[in-house]
Amino acid sequence: MIFLNNFTREAISTGILLVLVVLSRIIFSKLIRSFAKRSQTIEQRTRLVIKYIHLFVNIMAAFGLIIIWGVNTKDIIIAISSFTTVVGVAMIAQWSILSNITSGIILFFYFPFKIGDVIHIHDKDFPIEAEIEDIRAFYVYLRDKDGRIIVYPNNLLLQKGISILKTPVAEKEFFD
Repeated sequence: MIFLNNFTREAISTGILLVLVVLSRIIFSKLIRSFAKRSQTIEQRTRLVIKYIHLFVNIMAAFGLIIIWGVNTKDIIIAISSFTTVVGVAMIAQWSILSNITSGIILFFYFPFKIGDVIHIHDKDFPIEAEIEDIRAFYVYLRDKDGRIIVYPNNLLLQKGISILKTPVAEKEFFD
């Protein structure tokens, strides 16, 4: 009982924040699914982007809880700087993973091609002409004329010039 008397404001604010987190996750999920349905994006990619958005909402909620419960600002700055230092060092070694994830999200929302399109990647050393088999979080799977599967990183796909040679005529039904 003493706890509720001393921390009523914080408890109510925490409850409101948790309701906002649940509502924002539901709203973002519905918006992304609606966008995916309009753009005929496959379900696997839709779920992946929803996971990324939910992770972002959860991180923001954690920062909100820290502010609500009045953690000392100096302590927050020290913790964040320590965390970013560790993550920064790890990301220098793993920058391509973050780059591919970011490219995967960009391809989800602003992709100029779809699964089934035949594309030509303008790379002076290794030009590729192939059909898009699948677009995932890190890689795009391509099938060339000889039937070989080529696994191409998303970040390179956004860096190279691409020509769309042929798009599929038959529409595929989208299942939600």
